[in-house]
Amino acid sequence: MKQWFVLYQKEMLEYWRTSKWLWVPIVFILLGVMNPITSYYMPEILKNAGGLPEGAIIEIPIPAGNEVMVQALSQYGTVGVLILVLAFMGIVSAECNSGAASMIFVKPVRYSSYITAKWAAMMTLCTISFALGYLFTWYYTEMLISPVDELRILWSFMTYWIWLAFVLSLTLFFSSWLKSSGAIAFISLLCILGLSAASSLLPRFTKWSPSRLSDQAGHYLLSGETLPEGFAVFLVAGLLIVGFVTFSVYVLKKREMSH
Repeated sequence: MKQWFVLYQKEMLEYWRTSKWLWVPIVFILLGVMNPITSYYMPEILKNAGGLPEGAIIEIPIPAGNEVMVQALSQYGTVGVLILVLAFMGIVSAECNSGAASMIFVKPVRYSSYITAKWAAMMTLCTISFALGYLFTWYYTEMLISPVDELRILWSFMTYWIWLAFVLSLTLFFSSWLKSSGAIAFISLLCILGLSAASSLLPRFTKWSPSRLSDQAGHYLLSGETLPEGFAVFLVAGLLIVGFVTFSVYVLKKREMSH
């Protein structure tokens, strides 16, 4: 356990040195405040944009607070996911390519400790960044638009957090397998986009897809109820997260032993 904690601290320090502890939370906070502010001031923005006929009246209803929170989740599902994949695409491959991983494994370091410490560090940064961003979304939504039930906020946060955990686990797997950071980012984003598109185009066959977690979070924000297949989606996502982390250990071990 001491060895694992040393590896985890190493990752935390590396994130500090590369400024990930600064720019990743800032991006999530900016994404968080964007929707409530733009939703509230959109009529004024359009009014002052110019180019409208004289005397024209613009009436744009301000969405309810829970609708604004759902819109914010969609921002995290696009820009937020992109930021996470780009931030962590080289988490394993960069050290393998530079030879740093081989130097670590010369010591009696378990591959499982190495991978799980990296996964835990990724999740720590992701959780704090997402929590800060979502907290700011909630604050500005309550201040500018309307209150949102605390239970709905907490449940939607936890549900979407599992989706982000799936995204990071997938990225970790490809980073353990592939050498090129560009290829890792491209394939990871392609898989995520494919899952999301399949959920929209083929809902009947993708009821248990992890990408439905975003639908679960949004549905609970709007209605206060989970979708019927909610438990199955959580179970499948959890099993895939464990599977990707486990396979990351296997492919990394095979990769290092082939050198």
